Amino acid sequence: MNIQLMNDLAVHDLSIQAADGPIVSSVSLSLGKGRPLTLLGESGSGKSLVAQAIMGNLPTGVHATGRVVFKGQDLLQESPAERRQRWGRSIGLLPQEPWLALDPTMRVGPQVAEVHRYVKGKTAIDSVAATRQNLAEVSLASAEALFPFQISGGMGQRAAIAIAHAADTELLIADEPTKGLDAALRDSVTARLRHEVEAGRLLLTITHDVAVARALGGTIGVMLDGKLVEYGPADAVLAAPEHAYTKALLAAEPSQWEGKTGATPGKTVVRVQGLEKRYGDRVLFSGFDIEIATGEIVSIVGPSGSGKTTIGNILLGLTKGEGGAVVRDGDLSPLRFQKLYQDPPAAFAPHQTIRKGLKDLARLHGKDWAEIEVLCRRLRLQDVLFDRLPGQVSGGELQRFALLRALLPDPAFLFADEATSRLDPVSQQDVMTFLQEIVEETGLAVLLVTHDRDLAEKVSTRLIKLGGAHGKAV
Repeated sequence: MNIQLMNDLAVHDLSIQAADGPIVSSVSLSLGKGRPLTLLGESGSGKSLVAQAIMGNLPTGVHATGRVVFKGQDLLQESPAERRQRWGRSIGLLPQEPWLALDPTMRVGPQVAEVHRYVKGKTAIDSVAATRQNLAEVSLASAEALFPFQISGGMGQRAAIAIAHAADTELLIADEPTKGLDAALRDSVTARLRHEVEAGRLLLTITHDVAVARALGGTIGVMLDGKLVEYGPADAVLAAPEHAYTKALLAAEPSQWEGKTGATPGKTVVRVQGLEKRYGDRVLFSGFDIEIATGEIVSIVGPSGSGKTTIGNILLGLTKGEGGAVVRDGDLSPLRFQKLYQDPPAAFAPHQTIRKGLKDLARLHGKDWAEIEVLCRRLRLQDVLFDRLPGQVSGGELQRFALLRALLPDPAFLFADEATSRLDPVSQQDVMTFLQEIVEETGLAVLLVTHDRDLAEKVSTRLIKLGGAHGKAV
């Protein structure tokens, strides 16, 4: 591999270590104009750490060795101040968590505009015009005046994409750019990334979505346990994978799963009739009916911003509707109605280790630590992760910890909001199998919100499609 490409990015023998040992070992890869690179792999395989090493924002206590050559300069030899000077100017990052990327105190439009105004040096008028174009490109023209808490998770993801596009850097690192997006928006974002490549930008994409990797083309690298186990042209890797893990990754897409057998619903846990929700003049849905009983998984699918999360929040009593009545099983404590958040960082204190948070929760609910260890084994969560902060584990690992956290209080009803949006196909299948087992073992009632129609059809006892001004059962 030639690592002297002056206008390209080349990584040679990159290793990343933490205090408790190596995380990434001897990774070498390259990308150039017209030759994008996509990294595939399971959660915790080291994909995002490779991107963070290139960017120069590895977590505290983690350091990298090797060479990262960009435009003839070894980035690992630069000082932290020199690395930061590149951010938003020559190297841009689309981070995995829009929850952490967006300023909660600023409206969406000004967050995009400040990139044009203060990084690119445009006039105020030109910045506003460019912002509107950026937002329109990701179907967010109507969200310019909204705060992040007023938009859905998928809309937040697109807002972060608009900010990244505004920077117009030579190198764009896109970390899970399509997670939480419905198929149409996923394809739109992927097409936008292809446009960036065609315009001459360097693109490194990290994704668990095989469809995205296939559409982007270029080169694919597959990571497992911190190592690059397969690397080559996208068409060759996807058509004839050589490594066993790559083969398993392709075989685990939801369309290949076995369908769920019909379950007999038990006692109704929560139901609502004639539900309506509007924001100003906009009606999200009206005349919406839903009933969820013990031992069943009911899924809601629909485009981003159609109100899927809002329905779940209304069922939990976190949000009020303008019409309709919500009836919950009166014999159940409110604590037995739990939510698995779409953005896992929302469920964890950022400066508290995962172990401390889980121990506090276990003590609060009278649970034995052994129960947590059993759940961790079933979720394939390693012991070494417990003593890390939430920001020091991968998005997929944090999502699995969030599921564990939601199950600790023995819920009777679980609102799972995009429960597998951050997981690769293999981990996604494992987690959904685990959730189905919990439903069968405990009689848990689940409302699953997802953009993945194939997944919903495979795991659900009933499927509801939401769109337009009302939801319809299909």
